[in-house]
Order: sequence, then C-alpha cells, then structure tokens
Amino acid sequence: MNNLLKNKKIVVGVTGSISIYKSLEIIRLFIKAGAKVRVIMSESAKEFISPITFEAISQNIVLHKDTQNWQNDNNHIGLAKWADILLIAPASANTINKISAGIADNLLLETILAYNKTIIIAPSANTKMYLNPNTQASLKKLKVFGHIVINPEKKVLACKDEGVGALANPLEIFYQSSRELLKEDFWINRRIVITGGGTIEKIDDIRYISNFSSGKMAYSLALALYLKGSDVCFISTKEVENFPKNIYNIIASDSKKLQKTTENAIEVAKKGIMSKPNIYNKEAPKLIKKKPYLFMVAAVSDFIPKNATQGKLKKEIIGKTFSLELMQNIDILKEIDKNGIYTIGFKAETDEKNALQSAKNMLENKNLNGVCLNIIGKNTNFGSDENEIDFITKDKINKIKKDSKLNVSIKILNFAKELESFS
Repeated sequence: MNNLLKNKKIVVGVTGSISIYKSLEIIRLFIKAGAKVRVIMSESAKEFISPITFEAISQNIVLHKDTQNWQNDNNHIGLAKWADILLIAPASANTINKISAGIADNLLLETILAYNKTIIIAPSANTKMYLNPNTQASLKKLKVFGHIVINPEKKVLACKDEGVGALANPLEIFYQSSRELLKEDFWINRRIVITGGGTIEKIDDIRYISNFSSGKMAYSLALALYLKGSDVCFISTKEVENFPKNIYNIIASDSKKLQKTTENAIEVAKKGIMSKPNIYNKEAPKLIKKKPYLFMVAAVSDFIPKNATQGKLKKEIIGKTFSLELMQNIDILKEIDKNGIYTIGFKAETDEKNALQSAKNMLENKNLNGVCLNIIGKNTNFGSDENEIDFITKDKINKIKKDSKLNVSIKILNFAKELESFS
C-alpha cells in the first residue's frame, strides 16, 4: 500500500487505555502508506507509553502538556488546522463522554473542539463502561454529529472480563480512516458487485477441477472501491482474510452458485441506497440511485464435470486409468442481464499476438462496457502481487503499466468512471 496515502495529514489522538500499544501499529500502517502523522497524548496516556516512543515511530514531536508551543504549530489550534483527518484511537469512555458534552479540559479535547473536519473515534473500554447508558448515548450523539465510530471487538479484556470493548483491529481502523481520506463523490454510495477467484467444480465430494486464479486482483479491486467510498458486494470463490468489515463478502464456490449469487446481487445493487440524515444534513432520508457497476473478475471454468459423483470415487474400483467426461460450462458474463449496470469483464490470455483481438471480441460478443486484458507470462503471472492491464472500451485502449494490484485497481477505477460520460 505504498503511497496510498501520500501527503495525507493525519492527527492521532491517544488516551489512557491498555490498548494504546495498538496505536503504534496504526501509525506504522499510515506511515507505510505515505501519510504524515502527528500525535496528541492525554496525560493519562503517558502513564502507559512514553511520548518518545510515538515520536520515534511518527518522526514528529508529540503534542502534550509539556510540549505545546505557540511559536510554531505544535499546539491544539495548529494541529486542528494542519490535519486532513483526526483519529482518536484508543478513545476511553471518559474521553467519549467529554467529547459528546463539548468539554475541553485537556489538549486532545481542545484540539477536537477546534477541529471542523472528519473525526474518527475508536473506543476502547471495559465492557461495563462501554455499555453504560451514558457512553452509549454519547456515541449515538457523536454519530448524529457526523463523526465516525469504529466499533470495538468482543474478546477477553485486560481486566479479565469477557465482552465488547477491545480496540478494533489496527488494520480495520486503517481501512476506515483511509476511506475517509480517499473517498470520491463519483463512487460514494454507488453499489458495486465484484466476483473473484477461480471457480471450484466438483468431480466428487473430495476432488474438483479449478484454475490458477488467486483472486488477488479481485480482492485489490474490491478494496480500492471500498476506499473510494462505494458500497461493495464481493462474491468470492474462497474465504478472504484481512478484509474491511464493511465490505459485504459472499462465498460462491462453483459456477452455478456464482451465477445465482451475482444475479441476486445485481438486482439489489440496482435498488440504490437510502441516505442517512445527521446534524449537517437534516433532510429526510432519500433514495440515492447511482448506476451500479459489475466487475466480473472471477475465472469461471470453461468446462465442468458432466456428472459429479456423490461420496468419494475409489481408485480400486476405477482402475489404473480414469477418464473424466467434461461439458461446456455456462457463460455467466454473457448471460447476465446488463440493463441498468455498467459491466466490465476481465480476460487473461497467454497468446500475446492474438490477445487484443480476443479481448475486443469479448467486449462485443458479451455486450460489455469494458474489458481488462491481462497477458499472463509477459510481465505477470497468476498469484503475483503486481499486474499490467489494458483497459479496453469500444472507443479506446488505456494501458496501465505494471504496478501493485491495488495501484492498478485505482487506475482501472479512473478509467471506469469515464463510462458514465459515454452512456
């Protein structure tokens, strides 16, 4: 995710909580993505970790009671003006209730009161303190104000109590924070359906045929769309890990399940999203309908076993040779109803000489808005973390040079936006 957040300015506020050590990992993720990070510590936070630790990882002086300076911007007004986003992680129950009441009796709370952009709050507290009606009422109030609350996790806490209250996973906090920094009007509240991975077609209950598709390109594209603000439904043939919780993930392993699930998801996507009122937008909820997109990245088997066997085929019964009869599979992308949705197919080819014409034929024969062509073996292979794509429409070919699959995905989205101009 190098340079994903290049030149973005993030202030991280940390309060007194045993989970404060996770803040170091969050900051590391931000910096690795190219962001500039500055830290504010409450006095209680300094009882858990020394400011010098945060200074070492952020490469910036930490703002606290002893370092506030009015000869530069290392003060609560300066940081409030500097930041693109303000994240409080961990946010103690005490801090949450004070923010809700507009109290500003320390530097972090003063900075929050002076800040007029997006504030993200990641609670961390004992279960009883988190579920206390005062804290819950404060969190609801903060959401109405337009602040974003990243819900804590349920687990055994440091105090040995078991329940909700543990700080969310650092990667989840990174994803939700990055989404607020990277979202674009075009993609916000636009529903997207993405399929990914190689289908698994049963021979019997033990064996199957599939292909070498890793699903990494689809994963990266789903992540890119989430970060741009879309409402993403990711239909994958296998379980995925380290995915943002707010991406709706459905497992559909074989082609029949994939077709049915994709068609159902498209119907839902066409219905649009209801807006949510808050203190800054007092209008009644209304239906937001932006034309959805389908990115068909899944590698669907061209042929499937004609007759799948229940149970396990015994080699003692089969003998020394085994003939498997295959039949041509359904062409999901061709059969899907494309009315009311932009449809982009993905095509992997090994024949560089004929690959472009094959992609153009796919564009026309399957009535697509675009095709992403990937030539395997030229500069990329299945399962690699990088890709090189030709984004093909009826009017032109846009070449995307070899890069990480996430960066390639972001460039695909820039070209995909142009489809609306020609519709």
